[in-house]
Amino acid sequence: MTRLSAASRVAAAVSAPGYAPAAHAAGIVHIGVGAFHKAHQAVYTDAALAAAGGDWRIVGVSLRSADVAAALNPQDGRYILVTRDEAGDGARLIASIDRVLVAPDDPQAVVAAIADPATRIVTITVTEKGYGLDRATGGLDRGHEAVAHDLASPQRPAGLVGFLVAGLAARRARGLGGLTVLSCDNLPENGRITARLVGEFAALVDGGLAAWIAANVRFPSSMVDRITPAATARTFADAERLSGHADHAAVETEPFTQWVIEDDFAAGRPAWEAGGALFVATVAPYEQMKLRLLNGTHSLLAYAGFLAGHETVAEAVRDPGLRAIAERQMQAAAATLPPVPGIDLDGYRAQLVARFANRAIRHLTYQIAMDGTEKLPQRILAPLAETLARGGDAAPFAFAVAAWMRYCLGVGDAGEPYALRDPRERLIAPRVAEAGRDAARLYEALSSLPGLFAPELAASGALRAAVVPLLAAMLEHGMAGAIARQG
Repeated sequence: MTRLSAASRVAAAVSAPGYAPAAHAAGIVHIGVGAFHKAHQAVYTDAALAAAGGDWRIVGVSLRSADVAAALNPQDGRYILVTRDEAGDGARLIASIDRVLVAPDDPQAVVAAIADPATRIVTITVTEKGYGLDRATGGLDRGHEAVAHDLASPQRPAGLVGFLVAGLAARRARGLGGLTVLSCDNLPENGRITARLVGEFAALVDGGLAAWIAANVRFPSSMVDRITPAATARTFADAERLSGHADHAAVETEPFTQWVIEDDFAAGRPAWEAGGALFVATVAPYEQMKLRLLNGTHSLLAYAGFLAGHETVAEAVRDPGLRAIAERQMQAAAATLPPVPGIDLDGYRAQLVARFANRAIRHLTYQIAMDGTEKLPQRILAPLAETLARGGDAAPFAFAVAAWMRYCLGVGDAGEPYALRDPRERLIAPRVAEAGRDAARLYEALSSLPGLFAPELAASGALRAAVVPLLAAMLEHGMAGAIARQG
């Protein structure tokens, strides 16, 4: 079977790009080329190129592994997007990625790509842990491994903020104009956070550079949504079956997709609205909605579902007891939200449950459970804190908090070990070991992790009273038993 490339003619079952890729130069650098980018921003850019043209193809950057470059570059950036629902599969050839750079192999190539006069936008999907954010201050964490490295060696960066600052410094030195840095990660007010981190880092390197960035670079916020599991052997087999070519970069996803973007760009933008993107003055209401309803419920289903023996989100949400717990949390989280223009929250919650239940998408609970200390604050703890501040009930959120604490033990109900895959795992492990299986001690050990629980949450007797009995039930009766006891 021949490998997918620019010269490939795909089978009729695959939708082909509505433009000639070679006729369009690159104008976007994307940091963090993974499955989500290939199922989301690259797809919107593909639609924009077909609708309105322009030099908006993407130079991808991998901050760690060379695998994505090894898969995409021999295919001239092409790949098959497989869209799955229970009615069947669809397939589309995406051609918006020009090439992929591997940062550890050639960091100067990444700096040069950001500093290229043709580059007008830098987009980002590196997950929450990639930013070097100090949760306690909201600013730059100088102890973060990549941040510390890049402050010591700003000319040879390794992390996100270091690369952004080095690339912007090179633009300034060349007398070029600014550009737009567009975060697409699940952080509240991700544009404001990125701007602060870049500004703080630049000020430590060169005060004049920090002032130039503030005057010339835009940092709009955005909200992204599309359930995208990791690719599997089935993904690649189905892409080959549908296209007629071997594809080492194929990705699968659900039919639903959403992108809400603040319309504040320094040097133009693609016609992303052709793919359905919504441009707004402020993204905050949409962002909170997604973080608290979709992502918060995902985290609950991940921790409780994984420990109850549910491999996928679809299995977890089809557990009647767990679904009832999830729906109570969603309802409580919705009560913390401001009005969201154009969105009926009851309809949105029902749509989420239907999406979660899509058995054609094997979104693994263990995959979603990773990086819990990075995700919990904005997904669960923020709406919980607001609920308590208004005199509300902690109970709807308590099961998720208890499930995360139980998950931190790193061993299932049958004694099987698993890795937490959390950036603070080394800090969590000794606390958990000391607390053992005592629910009260475990709660104290984890709620006092520096910078995780806000001070008012860590000191809340109401939260403790809600969580500790649930955690004790999980430890005594197993997760499945604890879920059943909630009925």
